[in-house]
Amino acid sequence: MEKGQLSIHAENLLPIIKKWLYSDKDIFVRELISNGCDAIAKRRAMGLLGEESPRIVVDLSKEARTLSFTDNGVGMTAEEVKKYINQVAFSGASDFLERFKDNHEQLIGHFGLGFYSAFMAGEKVRIETLSCLEGSQAVAWESDGGMEYEMEDIDRQAVGTTITLFINADSEEFLDAGQLRQTIQKYCSFMPVPIYLTVDGKPQEQHVHEEGEEHEHEPAALNNPSPLYLKAPKDVTEEEYKEFYRSTFLQFDEPLFWIHLNVDYPFNLKGILYFPRLQSQFGQNEGQVKLYAGQVFVADNIKEVIPEFLLLLRGVIDCPDLPLNVSRSFLQNDGYVRKLSDYITRKVADKLLSLFKNEREAYDKYWDDIHPFIKYGCLRDHKFYDRVKDCLIYKTTLGESFTLPELLERAKESHENKLFYTQDKERQSAALKLYEGMDVLVMNTPIDNPFMQMIEGENKDLRFARVDAELADALKCGEAGLDEEACKKLTELFTWALDDKSLKLETQALKDEATPALLMQDENMRRYQEAMRLWSQGGETASFPVPQTLVLNTTNPLIGRLAAMEQDENSRSLCLELKDLAELSLQPLSPERMNEFLQRTLALLNRLG
Repeated sequence: MEKGQLSIHAENLLPIIKKWLYSDKDIFVRELISNGCDAIAKRRAMGLLGEESPRIVVDLSKEARTLSFTDNGVGMTAEEVKKYINQVAFSGASDFLERFKDNHEQLIGHFGLGFYSAFMAGEKVRIETLSCLEGSQAVAWESDGGMEYEMEDIDRQAVGTTITLFINADSEEFLDAGQLRQTIQKYCSFMPVPIYLTVDGKPQEQHVHEEGEEHEHEPAALNNPSPLYLKAPKDVTEEEYKEFYRSTFLQFDEPLFWIHLNVDYPFNLKGILYFPRLQSQFGQNEGQVKLYAGQVFVADNIKEVIPEFLLLLRGVIDCPDLPLNVSRSFLQNDGYVRKLSDYITRKVADKLLSLFKNEREAYDKYWDDIHPFIKYGCLRDHKFYDRVKDCLIYKTTLGESFTLPELLERAKESHENKLFYTQDKERQSAALKLYEGMDVLVMNTPIDNPFMQMIEGENKDLRFARVDAELADALKCGEAGLDEEACKKLTELFTWALDDKSLKLETQALKDEATPALLMQDENMRRYQEAMRLWSQGGETASFPVPQTLVLNTTNPLIGRLAAMEQDENSRSLCLELKDLAELSLQPLSPERMNEFLQRTLALLNRLG
C-alpha cells in the first residue's frame, strides 16, 4: 500500500472548494455522473468499448451509509490516478486560490476538481478503477478529505471506475432513494449515457414485459440519453413535441407552438423553446428555460444566455461550447455569451414573423397568450422590437386584429394619428357606447401602458388615448346643441352645484343624445399614476389627483332643461346626480359618496313621484 500527502501549498483546501466552488450540495451528483459520461466517451473514442453497453450505476446502501457511482468508461492506471487526482486537481485548486481568491467566478481549469465535490457529502471517498489499456493493474485510492491519501493494488475485473462516498452526518438526505432519484433527474435527465439507480444492488426502476402469463423485468434508466431536441426538426412529430413538453415541465396543458433550434454555425446550439398558454394573471407566468452544456444540466433561467423576456417561455437549450468554469455554475467570456443570447433572440423573432406571414389566422388566435411576452421583449430589447414590429398586432373590442399601419390607415378620415383604447370594457362601457362603429383597441394588461409609451416614442405623430381621456372628433356634432348664452349659464350652474375647483367643465355637442355627461381623465397623468402603482407592487405611493373634466352633452334633453333652470335645490341635486353617474362609469365611489348618492337618488324619486 502506498501512502502519501497531497502536493498542495494551501491548508484546509477542501473546505474552501466546498464553499467557493459549489453553491448547492447536491451538485456532486451531477459532477460524478458527468465525469463518468466523459470517461465512457473517451473509451468509445479509443474504440475499446466493444460490444459492451455504456452505463452508469448509482448504488445506495443505507446500512453501510454509502453511495457509489460506477461507470464502464476508460478507467485509470495508478499513474493516471496520481496525475489527475493527486497532482493536477490540487495544483489547479492551488492556482485557483492564488490567482482568483478575490473572484471565484473566474475560469479555473477542467481536470479533477469536479471529483472533489464528492467531499461535500462524503466524510471519506474511495476510488476503485481499472484502465481499459491491456495489461493494466486495478488500483484503489482513498482519502478522508484531509491532506493525506492511500493507494493500493486491488483485484477488479470490470474496466471502469467506482467512486464510493461514505456519507457524512450532514448529508443523510442522500441516503433516501426518493431524494436521490429526484436529484439525478434534476441534473442528469439528458446525459448521453443510461443511468441506473439501485439500492443494495437491486434496480429501483424497471420495465415490465408481458408474454402470456410470464412477466420479464428489465432495469430502466432514469434519464433519456437521446432527448428530442437532438433530433432534426423534420424527424419529429407534433405529438412528440407535446409529449416532450409534458414530461419535461410536468405540464398537463398543451403549448401554443414551439421553436426547434438545431444549428451548427455560428454556434453549436440545439434546443426547443415552447410558448405556453398565458395564465389569468401576467405575474403568475413564470417560465422555465433549462440550460445544458453537452447534455449536462447547468441551471434554470440563466439570464446571461437566455434574454430575460424569453424566461416567460419554457424550454431546453443545449450549447456544448458554453464557456463555463469547472463547477459549471458560472459563465465566462461575455462576448461569446452575448452573441449566443442575441442569436436566440433573433431565432425567436424569425419564428414570430414566419407565423405572422404564413399562418396569420393562427397567429391572431395566439395573440392573447403571447402578446405580454412580445411587448415585454420590445421594451427590454430594441433589436427585438425592430425585428418584430411588423408583426405586432392590436385587437379591437370587436375581436378584429390589425397592425399599426392598418389601424392608422383606417383612422385617417376620423381622427388622424390617434388611437383610442379601453382597459376595461365593462367599466368603460358608457364611453364605449359613443365609439360604436369605430376601432377601439383592447389594452388590458399591466404591460400595455409602458408599451404604448414606447410605441408613441417610436412614432412621433401617434398618440394613444383611453376612451374616457378625450373625445374623438367623429363623436362631435357639426352644430352646437345650445347657444353660447345657454352654455355659459349651464357652466355657471354646475360650477355652483358641484363646488369643486379641481374639476374642469366643458360643453360639447355629441352625436349621441342619450349620454348627458362624461367624466374625462387626463391621459398622461393617469398613465403616470398607474405606472407608479405598478412599480410599487401594491405598496404605498405618493398620491396625487388626476385632472378631470366633466363634459356636458348639449344635445341631451336633460342637459338642455338644466340650462334653463335656476340655481335651487332641485337643480343642484340633478347636477350632483349627473356627476356621480359619470364617475360611476369610471370607478366605484367611496362609501361616504355612495351613501350620499343613494340618499339623493331616493329623494329625487320621491319628488318625481
